Amino acid sequence: MNANMELMPDETSNIASEQLISAFREMLRSRLVDSKAIVLYKQNKCHFQIGCAGHEAVQVAIAHAMRPKQDWAYPYYRDMAFVSAFGMSNRELFLSILNKAKDPNSGGRQMPMHYGSKELNIVNQSSPTGTQYLQAVGAAFALKRSGSDNVVYVSSGEGTTSQGDWHEALNWAARDKLPVVFVVQDNKYAISVHVSEQTAGGSVAKISQGYENLEVYEVNGLSYTESFQTAQSAIERARAGEGPSVIVADVIRLQSHSISDNHLKYRTEEDIAAEQASDPIELFKAYLLDRDILSSDELESISAEIKKEVDADAHWAEEEADPAPESYDHHVYVDPNPASAVVERSIRKGDSVFPVDAINRALREEMARDEGILVFGQDVAGGKGGVFSATAGLTDTFGADRCFNSPLAESSIVGSAIGMATLGLRPVVEIQFGDYIWTAMMQIRNELALMNYRSNGSFTCPVIVRVAVGGYIHGAVYHSQNIEATFSHFPGIHVVLASNARDAKGLLKTAIRGKDPVLVLEHKGLYRQVYAKCDIGDEEDLIPIGKAAVVREGSAATIVTWGALVQKSLVAADILAKEGVEVEVIDIRSMSPLDIETILSSVRKTNRLLIAQEDVLFMGFASEVAAQVSEQAFEYLDAPIKRVGGAFTPIPHAPILEKQVLPQNEDVVHALRELLNY
Repeated sequence: MNANMELMPDETSNIASEQLISAFREMLRSRLVDSKAIVLYKQNKCHFQIGCAGHEAVQVAIAHAMRPKQDWAYPYYRDMAFVSAFGMSNRELFLSILNKAKDPNSGGRQMPMHYGSKELNIVNQSSPTGTQYLQAVGAAFALKRSGSDNVVYVSSGEGTTSQGDWHEALNWAARDKLPVVFVVQDNKYAISVHVSEQTAGGSVAKISQGYENLEVYEVNGLSYTESFQTAQSAIERARAGEGPSVIVADVIRLQSHSISDNHLKYRTEEDIAAEQASDPIELFKAYLLDRDILSSDELESISAEIKKEVDADAHWAEEEADPAPESYDHHVYVDPNPASAVVERSIRKGDSVFPVDAINRALREEMARDEGILVFGQDVAGGKGGVFSATAGLTDTFGADRCFNSPLAESSIVGSAIGMATLGLRPVVEIQFGDYIWTAMMQIRNELALMNYRSNGSFTCPVIVRVAVGGYIHGAVYHSQNIEATFSHFPGIHVVLASNARDAKGLLKTAIRGKDPVLVLEHKGLYRQVYAKCDIGDEEDLIPIGKAAVVREGSAATIVTWGALVQKSLVAADILAKEGVEVEVIDIRSMSPLDIETILSSVRKTNRLLIAQEDVLFMGFASEVAAQVSEQAFEYLDAPIKRVGGAFTPIPHAPILEKQVLPQNEDVVHALRELLNY
């Protein structure tokens, strides 16, 4: 970019001098805080730095075009100038840079430059690239639904637009004309990969074209005035309900990607020197001097004043307390013991229904109770009501604004739900099959499960993700997967799986009323099984998350199981009972949290343990149960712990092959006999 390029068209010269001076101060403040972070890193007081040098003009311009504490922001890790101009103080920045306990961004839980502020409506950000797009779409959806004219800002570098979430977000935002402004700060390098290698045609603006209701702007991001004018247009358009915009800002990166990168490995010294001549702060100084807005002495005085403030604030932050070591596990969950909040009642005689109808009843009752509950996903609306009809009739009863179809994109479903929940809605989303949840893995593992923790409890995200799992339906490789072991491994999200209608209804209702995200697994093979049909109680019959159920009492051995294997375990226990052997059967109902105490209490009584799961036996959830029992009740065991589960193979379609792979009644009986005969 040419250092002598025209900074501002004449028509923008009516920006007040006070605003221009404020812009200069904000640009310089972020540059000096950034530089101080590098010094602190070299002093081994800070352990990471990623700079915004070269990006300051467009970031400050956009912040000045917005309404702090009213509009919402999803910045990325290079957005220090934006968050500064949006209201974050030097002290707050240094608390983050130095990982101090009072850091409002994350309380020391995240690397520096991962911004978040409840007070400023800056939603706490993570490191994965592109996950913020869909969350911003969800936030914009919530604002539009509330009738607000506030807008959402979301930003990234140009490389991040290679993520599929970019186009998913543009599609949803354009489809619903949402008030979101996407800002791409194009410095030409995604770490070391040039935009010419990264993007078709080398233009993010071109690949973003073609979406109905979406406006695309290209702007000189080194110019505060041009950037401010463009930002005003995009934001005013969003406030007026005219839809989303993309602003592609041409900027430069004056530092390496981060403190751990060296751009001399992939850039020439001549290229770097040429960009130094286009430093937006130096260009803006020249602009202010040329228009007699500030003199050289005034510019030097402001610079000295801000440097003194930055040094003093850095020293202040150094003296602040580090996080307490014992706080390491705070805010993993809002409610780490959800079972304590729910009393399981003895159900009075009521309607006996199938599990799929119990799920529908739960959704109806909760949607009637709370207008903030939204149900969406692929095919869930209208007459279809989902591929298993679990949401049938909800659109007719509650309207198309509360039960609606999403695009066919699992990342979009979960990502947008995160944004909605962050702004106070209660989304209950459906992923059609566990087999297809994997495209939402980034949003679930790195965003949904970690929002509360990484924000130090500032932002909660109680999204409910319903997903059909399991086999025994001749669903073959891609409609039979069991996923409980994978997702139970992730701190920050609860995982439940019911084996009957009563638990299906009660667990879902408890999840919806809770404070944490919950993955509600629904076994499709049980949806319409007669043996899973039972009385479901009334609107206040809830099932505690994290509390197992002893579904059959006995003294000779314990079977711990869940999902489709509960019935098979009961059948096995009945067969043994005819031989005079009473076996206890425990339905854990919840994998995370796991009610290990109920299991241990049973094992201490029966002295033998069989764990029955449908999933592949190797690395399955049964292994975790076995490990905990071995550690905590080894002295009570009269035989080795035994497991039964699926073969280490995908699920075939042919019924005769499926039967060989999935555990059958006789497999449980055989394993139980071996355990008893040891």
